[in-house]
Amino acid sequence: MQTAPPPTALPLRPPAHQVHPRAVRWWQLRAALGTVLLAGPQLVVLLVFGADAPGWLPVTTLVTAALGLAYALVVPRILYRIHRWEVTDQAVYTLSGWLVREWRIAPISRVQTVDTEHGPLQQLLKLATVTVTTASARGPVKIRGLDADDAAELARTLTETTQAVPGDAT
Repeated sequence: MQTAPPPTALPLRPPAHQVHPRAVRWWQLRAALGTVLLAGPQLVVLLVFGADAPGWLPVTTLVTAALGLAYALVVPRILYRIHRWEVTDQAVYTLSGWLVREWRIAPISRVQTVDTEHGPLQQLLKLATVTVTTASARGPVKIRGLDADDAAELARTLTETTQAVPGDAT
């Protein structure tokens, strides 16, 4: 009876690749849309009711807009500096987040599916997200903000790599 070789330790190091620079614009647009969704209704109420609107509403509208603008200007640049990814013959590495950073390492032998996603804003900016589903309770590993062509090539390469690794990904 053959025994499986002992698992090799995956090196703990930051992933090598940054997301595409257009991801900054994507994150800014998402933040701007979120701000519009939060401040827009407040502004509509102000315009409809005018002087009859609650006295605190202009303040909350301005605070919402100011915080949304500050977030859109600052956070996407921070995200760009932090977000990293890398795929090796052994694992998929990701580093993401800004307040809470998440470092994920998914062994190639655990990869079950590889998908690409192109939301409306991503399509506009020619970006994509690659989702690597693993046999893990933690959920899939997502690499966001990739150039659409690079994402397609990454999905192809990952699929080929996982097919070459023996095992059933469980």
